[in-house]
Amino acid sequence: MQESERVMGSYGLEEIKANKLEPWPNPHPERDYVTHFEIPEFTCLCPRSGFPDFATIVIDYVPGPSVVELKSLKLYINGYRNRQISHEDATNVILDDLVALLSPRWMRVVGDFTVRGNIKTVIFTEYAQPDYQGPRPEYRRYLTAL
Repeated sequence: MQESERVMGSYGLEEIKANKLEPWPNPHPERDYVTHFEIPEFTCLCPRSGFPDFATIVIDYVPGPSVVELKSLKLYINGYRNRQISHEDATNVILDDLVALLSPRWMRVVGDFTVRGNIKTVIFTEYAQPDYQGPRPEYRRYLTAL
């Protein structure tokens, strides 16, 4: 394989490996508003079998001082692709990492995993600042099919 072929085929892997979640200033910190993300191509590996697990990750949050930079979020999520981690742990770790980065007023992360072994798994995790009284929309997926 030529050097140019190797570099062209691996730049994404290098970006994922080097990525750090990045906060950006919230352009409207005076207002409670909900940001909704759907990530329909989440993959990780089962910690027991090593087989791939597939999910849609849904993130809803009311920003505090920061919002997440989208490319850094994309690369962060793609970093789970070869990681052996349970459904429960993946969903909770994503919530913990985003809360630590952003200090949101409120956040929910849902791991809506594809049926595997005849079992459908949906994990709900949530965080709220102690005095938060603003919006907490019901869980909803807007993308129903790709």
